[in-house]
Amino acid sequence: MTIAVIGAGSWGTALAAHLRRRGSMVRLWAREPDVVAGIRDTRRNPFFLSDVDLPEGLEVSSEINAVLEHAELVVVAVPSEFVALTLKAIAHLPDGAPVVSATKGLDPERHLRMTEVMSDRFPHVAVAALSGPTFAREVALGRPTAAVIAARDTALASRLQGAIGTREFRLYTNADVVGVETGGALKNVMAIATGIADGLGLGENARAALITRGLAEITRLAVALGGQPATLAGLAGLGDLVLTCTGSLSRNRALGIALAQGQALEAHEGKTRMIAEGARTVRSALVLARRHGVTLPICEEVGAVLFEGKAPATALGALLGRAPTREGG
Repeated sequence: MTIAVIGAGSWGTALAAHLRRRGSMVRLWAREPDVVAGIRDTRRNPFFLSDVDLPEGLEVSSEINAVLEHAELVVVAVPSEFVALTLKAIAHLPDGAPVVSATKGLDPERHLRMTEVMSDRFPHVAVAALSGPTFAREVALGRPTAAVIAARDTALASRLQGAIGTREFRLYTNADVVGVETGGALKNVMAIATGIADGLGLGENARAALITRGLAEITRLAVALGGQPATLAGLAGLGDLVLTCTGSLSRNRALGIALAQGQALEAHEGKTRMIAEGARTVRSALVLARRHGVTLPICEEVGAVLFEGKAPATALGALLGRAPTREGG
């Protein structure tokens, strides 16, 4: 199978390496010429996962339409804020090639899920979402991972499960695209919150409380958007949430720690090429929450810290000071 991977950041690079290892012909699109040159010359991405050797035979190009030529499957793995713009650069997709969104986030302008953005651009193309607890480095190194491939067309999901999954990269199918994508997007916001708590030294009890109440927030919004509660109890919900809120490789948690230590968002991101998706997602999440009459108190406080200058300790204090209520809401 010939697979085009759009986006050569950490996740796109990791997926390209995984797909090439499983025997597919893989073409990787990179925006930066230095990334193209680095992979061609050294089999390493000079900016992302730069210490990981990539498989022989992995092709790379900065010409997006050349990468897509004759592809039987297209995987999109660019940051959410750039997905719509990247899709506009595509002249046409190969006939019959489904598109898999591997991006966890929401469109910052229209507040759409990524598969919605893709379906809007290519209305007659089959789309699916790949999500779950997946740190790019571990996938790139071939370490055991379980994830979800979601598509309303169950036959498509099963076909993609066979085309992408391996023993080390175990895939489960799910028809609840809304729940899978909402879980993948909002867990990044919750990871910023747990990072703030960790940076303030509030302890493991506080982290567990934020994860648990964060799951309740994500589930409320997912259900309001048409998702199923059970989805959020699985890999694309709880699994991804726990990993991102506690893992040492989590860039969103790292952002939260930096905020707690007094760094601004711009200063922290200026030190790295990697993007913390939660900082982009929170605004869209709050727009959707208002639109659907859903309360997202953790998202509100994270947004206030990021964009309104609220002190992290004050934001966490506001959550602690909320009126007691019953669990289950």
